[in-house]
Amino acid sequence: MSVGGSHAGDVPQPRAGGYELPQTYGYGTPLPAQAAGAPVPGVPVQSTEHVSRETPGTDEDDPPLAMEALRAVQILNPSGEIIMPRPDHPRVICVANQKGGVGKTTTTVNLAVALALHGNRVLVVDLDPQGNASTGLNVPHHAGVPDVYDCLIDNVPLAEVAQQVEGIPNLYCVPATIDLAGAEIELVSVVARESRLNRAITNHPEKFDYVFIDCPPSLGLLTVNALCAAQEVLIPIQCEYYALEGLNQLINNINLVRQHLNPTLDVSTILLTMYDRRTRLADAVEQDVRNHFGAKVLNAVIPRNVRVSEAPSYGQSVMTYDPGSRGATSYFEAALELAVRGVNTGGAA
Repeated sequence: MSVGGSHAGDVPQPRAGGYELPQTYGYGTPLPAQAAGAPVPGVPVQSTEHVSRETPGTDEDDPPLAMEALRAVQILNPSGEIIMPRPDHPRVICVANQKGGVGKTTTTVNLAVALALHGNRVLVVDLDPQGNASTGLNVPHHAGVPDVYDCLIDNVPLAEVAQQVEGIPNLYCVPATIDLAGAEIELVSVVARESRLNRAITNHPEKFDYVFIDCPPSLGLLTVNALCAAQEVLIPIQCEYYALEGLNQLINNINLVRQHLNPTLDVSTILLTMYDRRTRLADAVEQDVRNHFGAKVLNAVIPRNVRVSEAPSYGQSVMTYDPGSRGATSYFEAALELAVRGVNTGGAA
C-alpha cells in the first residue's frame, strides 16, 4: 500500500482491546533450542564457536578495528558470494521516527557499516544532538570538534567536517556535538532554513552511494532538514504496543514536506526492530505493520539482542563487535535487502 496517499486515519492503530500475551510461553521462559538458535534465512553464518565475544579467541585481546572489519566480512559472508550492489545514483536515506528508543541510531550505524564493508561508499550524517551515531562509529564529537552544526548555521562545507571511520575505508561520518542542541532555535531566523542540509550534501565534491541521516526523536526543524535533503525515508518500528501510536503525525509531516518542500520524498522502507519471538504481541504488531505498508516492510526483522546494545560502549557497530550474533546477521540481511531493492527500482534520482 502506498504511503503517499495515506491519511492519518489509515495508519494502523494499537488494537483497542490490547494484545494478548502468549499462552504457550510465559514472558522470560526460555525458547525451545531450535527456535532460539535458528539462523537467519538466506545468510551464510559459520559456527559461532570462535566468533562470539563470550568465547576467548587466540588473537590479541583488542585487535585493531581494521582486523575486526575483515573478521566481520569473513564471518558474515564467508564464501564471498553475497554482493551488495552499488546503486546507479546516490541514495539519500533519512532514518526517522519521532518516538525515541525504536532503534534509529542502531539501524543507521549497522546498515551503514554493513554496506561499507561490502564495497559501497557511505556517509552517515549525525543530526541528533545526543551524538549517539558518532559514538557508535567511534568518531570524536566532543565540544570544539567541527560538526554538522557548522554546516547548518555557518555554511561550512560538509567535506571539512566529515571524518573517516577508523578501520572501514568506505565509511565517513559527519558528527554531532552538543552545539547542535541550539540549532533548532537558531535555524528559525535563517534564510531557506529547511534546505540547509540538502545544500550541504548536494555541494559535497565526492558522491556517495548512500547517505544515511540519523534524525533526532522529534519533528522539529532538524528533522524537516533531513526530510528535505532525502529522497527516501526509512522508518524503524519497534514491535511493541506503543509503536504505532506516533506514526500518524510522522506520516502527516512527511506528506506536508512532500507537498510543499520535497516532492520526490518517499517512504521507501519500514524495518521492524526489537522483535521478541517469545511474545504474541510482537507477532501481532508485525502483522499489523505488514498488512498496512505491504512491500515497503523489509523481510528482515531485527531481534532483541544484547550484543546490539553492548556494541556502542566499545565504539563499534554490532557488525564488527560480534558478527556471529543474531543482531549482526539480521542487520546484514536487512542491508543486503535494502541494497538489492534499490538496484531493482533504479536507485534514487
